Amino acid sequence: MISRLALFLPFLTLGCGDETISGYADRTAVYNLIELGGAPFTATATIAFPEPGRAAGEGPCNTWFASQSAPYPWIEFGPIGATRRACPELEAEARFFEALSQVSLAEVLGPVLILTTEAGEELVFEEIEGG
Repeated sequence: MISRLALFLPFLTLGCGDETISGYADRTAVYNLIELGGAPFTATATIAFPEPGRAAGEGPCNTWFASQSAPYPWIEFGPIGATRRACPELEAEARFFEALSQVSLAEVLGPVLILTTEAGEELVFEEIEGG
């Protein structure tokens, strides 16, 4: 016999807050990549979480977007889509997208966002003022 709790359980989770990083990071914030793998990132790359389950930003050359549905503090991006513009910073962009595709943990510490790959490589972002 199915318990009454089992019948109501799906309804208890409806209306709960966003459990992805979108629910923990400021949705109006834009974070700028300042460090990749322990070294300063001198090109420009950003990330934002504008709505539940979505991430977007700009690489050194292209804008990008991806889905993200893992519950915080985990993070896993779906396929990363991007525009296809060329620029002198394509190598830096390739490093950024490669690291971004491998992240598995996220930590939001006020204006700082740290994404960590399974290999322990960190992408350190800092919120852009007025982002």
